[in-house]
Amino acid sequence: MSSVCLAAGDIFVPIKIDENDLYAGVLKLLKTIRPNWIQEKIKLKTLTDGITNKLVSCQFLKSSGEKEILLVRIYGNKTDLFIDRSAEIRNIKTLNVLGLAPQIYGIFENGLAYQYYPGITLDTESVTNDNIWPLVATQMAKMHKVQLGKEIPKEPFVWDKIEQFLNLLPDPFTSEEKQARFTNSFSSITKLRIEYERLKTLLSKTESPIVFAHNDLLLGNVIYNKDEGTISFIDYEYAAYCYQAFDIANHFNEFVGLSIDDIDYDRYPCEEFQFEWIKVYLAMYLDVDHPTEPQIRKVYKEVQQMSLLSHFLWGIWSLVQYEHSNIDFDFGRYAEIRLNRYYELRDKIFKQLS
Repeated sequence: MSSVCLAAGDIFVPIKIDENDLYAGVLKLLKTIRPNWIQEKIKLKTLTDGITNKLVSCQFLKSSGEKEILLVRIYGNKTDLFIDRSAEIRNIKTLNVLGLAPQIYGIFENGLAYQYYPGITLDTESVTNDNIWPLVATQMAKMHKVQLGKEIPKEPFVWDKIEQFLNLLPDPFTSEEKQARFTNSFSSITKLRIEYERLKTLLSKTESPIVFAHNDLLLGNVIYNKDEGTISFIDYEYAAYCYQAFDIANHFNEFVGLSIDDIDYDRYPCEEFQFEWIKVYLAMYLDVDHPTEPQIRKVYKEVQQMSLLSHFLWGIWSLVQYEHSNIDFDFGRYAEIRLNRYYELRDKIFKQLS
């Protein structure tokens, strides 16, 4: 198989992996990026944390008995409609140099292969563990201090991203059943657009600083290595400049769970926990030993407001997935959960902002 080197120094392999025949495609990829791996000693395992992409662990048993592992991520169907893959790769490479993201081993037509981080992904219990959450807060603060090149506009990505999602909403949905469900739950795209404009008018006044943010720090994107006592972030598809408080709020919103049957808003972190989390975060971000109470309270207030924006973003995203994704996940129900939560919180937040 032929391969070419991109200008960025990455290996590009001109193959497309069929999501219905993952292992055959992954083995074909490995022949190029790991030519010394003997197929009989390769063990493949499909990981199940994501709901957009598919992830395959590739393990090779060396003659010494050591194991070498890398990950192959296969992009979900039509995700290129709303994810800038060039920016994703640029961001991963930038963060890798700083020790904040995995190394990329190879890129193919619908995915990439990258470094494996040993450890476990967080869940609804471990994310509040006193040995773990301070590491997450500190790691996020480190990422927020990263500066991209001057050619990258320092503007919050979230407004353009929601616009993009709204433009991708089908009118009507290709399935009559989906269209009926959408109409029953959300009325119309026009109503969602009006809501978006109102939200933007109020929240764009925020004083939350614009930082380089992960923007999708769900529990499955945080790896805890107990032996090393470290936290690593993965999956930088939505990494971009955004509001500091948005990234924190978005992470807090994920404490409730992701599985449709397991989402429980009683798990949303209480004010006391958020204060302590933000205090640790600000100590690293501001490079101080003891952030002041007014500094912590300011960020806390902004986080509550940006929680609303997080729900709206991923609610609209889920409606796009509802139309296009082949993943076995009820995106229609997830959209209902996120947007219903948005409407529950909206009036109280809007009153604060008006």
